[in-house]
Amino acid sequence: MYSFLRQLKKYVDYVVNVEHAASLRWRTNVNRRTILVLLLTASLGLFFYMTMLRAPEDFPVDELVSVPEGQSASQIGETLQAQGVIRSPFIFRALLVVFGNDRGARAGDYLFKEPVSVWSVAKSIAEGNFGLVPVRIRIPEGATTKQMMSLFAPPLKRFDPEAFYEKAQPIEGYLFPDTYFFLPNTDEDSVIQAMRQNFDEQVAKLDPPLASSTRSASDIIKMASILEREAYHTKDRRMIAGVLWNRIDRDMLLQVDAAFLYTLGKGTYQLTRKDLAEDSPYNTYKYKGFPPTPIGSPSLDSIQAALSPIKNSYLYYLADRSGVTHYSRTYDEHLEKKALYID
Repeated sequence: MYSFLRQLKKYVDYVVNVEHAASLRWRTNVNRRTILVLLLTASLGLFFYMTMLRAPEDFPVDELVSVPEGQSASQIGETLQAQGVIRSPFIFRALLVVFGNDRGARAGDYLFKEPVSVWSVAKSIAEGNFGLVPVRIRIPEGATTKQMMSLFAPPLKRFDPEAFYEKAQPIEGYLFPDTYFFLPNTDEDSVIQAMRQNFDEQVAKLDPPLASSTRSASDIIKMASILEREAYHTKDRRMIAGVLWNRIDRDMLLQVDAAFLYTLGKGTYQLTRKDLAEDSPYNTYKYKGFPPTPIGSPSLDSIQAALSPIKNSYLYYLADRSGVTHYSRTYDEHLEKKALYID
């Protein structure tokens, strides 16, 4: 009896061991299958992301992306793919459905500051999140239209510098220097319109008004553009305005160095005798009266100084190297002060 029980126990232990080993093999195989399934799923997911969702290598960062008016979702997808914004028009269309806008999207210009996935692109376009933030651009007082070209061109993506210069140069002096806030898709026509409108609004505040002056509006703005370059303080500008109006009324040459900044980019202390003899209508040492156009965009202070000069009997002035202006009634007196303060 004892022998039978011992044999029975051995048999039971054997069966248990066999079942345990089978269980271990099954769990091991299950774990392997699970790992294989997870790896396969991850690989497929990575492949799908890399080929369908991820931003293209040539994604147009900080460039305008245009969605034309009237295009279907499929057409927009193809347009975005052509612009390097997305990889798959199909996925883009599917995501528009997810975001509830499968019939199209908000047309307009979009701006992305960094590469984003098709998910973010579709969401932005479905909701009309254009990403256009106003750009702050400061135009300094006295700036010329040529100088303005380089200030507007980098931040404004639709701004054509050459077209701007061609359209703005004929109204040199009438584009008001100020701080402006433009959307990145603003073009040169809108810039000119805003600056000219600002000029008209600012000048309307002046007392006495430009329209009621005995001087022509054209001459006042030309005078103001000269004053902007010739002096930095209101009193000096008003005094110099008095001197230059005296010379105009006496039919004398204006002989202002500031005009050479406009044509040659040279200031008083860089000018040569050859420069002073240059045959240019802007050379006020050679031709009487004002230059053909203003030589920059004057500030409101300079326009006011041209409108309300300090009456005086001076015909000459010069600024020494410390910026102090000296006035003279005669040419001999002017030469003496030139020798004293400059030479």
